Amino acid sequence: MDNQKPSLMLVDGMALLFRAYYATAVTGQFMINSKGIPTNGIYGFVKHLFTAIQSFKPSHLAVCWDMGSKTFRTEMFADYKGNRGEAPTELIPQFDLVKEVVASFDIPNIGLAGFEADDCIGTIANQMKDYVNVYILTGDQDILQLLDERVSVILLKKGFGNYHVHTPKTFFEEKGIMPRQMIDLKALMGDPSDNYPGVKGIGEKTALKLLKEFEHVEGIIANIDRLSKSNKSKIEQDLEMLHLSRKLAEIKCDVPVRCELEQAGLRIERDKALAKLMDIELRGSQSLLPLDEAFVS
Repeated sequence: MDNQKPSLMLVDGMALLFRAYYATAVTGQFMINSKGIPTNGIYGFVKHLFTAIQSFKPSHLAVCWDMGSKTFRTEMFADYKGNRGEAPTELIPQFDLVKEVVASFDIPNIGLAGFEADDCIGTIANQMKDYVNVYILTGDQDILQLLDERVSVILLKKGFGNYHVHTPKTFFEEKGIMPRQMIDLKALMGDPSDNYPGVKGIGEKTALKLLKEFEHVEGIIANIDRLSKSNKSKIEQDLEMLHLSRKLAEIKCDVPVRCELEQAGLRIERDKALAKLMDIELRGSQSLLPLDEAFVS
């Protein structure tokens, strides 16, 4: 990372919102306001957001969102994320409201129907990494495939202010492969949380061994006769799913979205932001907004 460059934090909005919602929903603390709207997810989201801003001090920030469950991936594979139920009733009204809160901070909300937040994040990271240091804030390990010398990933851990910061070096030390090979890793072993199977019977250990030896899916297929009888048979039986899983695993970095740097500068107007937080009756609105930070006026 170049310390002379500005820094852009790209936030996976859904990751923060869901994490915040479930942390309090488990005990039934929905923080329902006088209009009957729950605000627990929004409250935790704002707290997560400002904790990260204070920890990493980005000069610029944008929040990316999923825009519905139908994407190009569900068109390729109908069961993609098909194991996820409907969003909880108490969370549904918070989806639009949290974006209004972000807008009141003068932070861009970015999302595009047909694509996931990850695709928007990947695209913007790609567009901007020559000009800024990019930090991606998420709870989702899929995004680690985007790591490079100018893109770091901040993984949220349990609680507030607990992070695991990944660079290409830390990723290699942990997995023994390069970040881009994460796509091939997921193609082989599948992803239960996104509901696609990869190759039946191949887990992480075998997948990593194959990738260290043959580099990527194409390399494995080109050398299929060198594999053990068991692995050769598993891959041959699931060849179609292997190719499909690779397409599902790869984050698209050419989505038609943009993030203009001048619109993403952190310049929060305290009165405007506070008015919004008080309008939705967010508990402790005053204490949620940092008092003396350079980005709050």
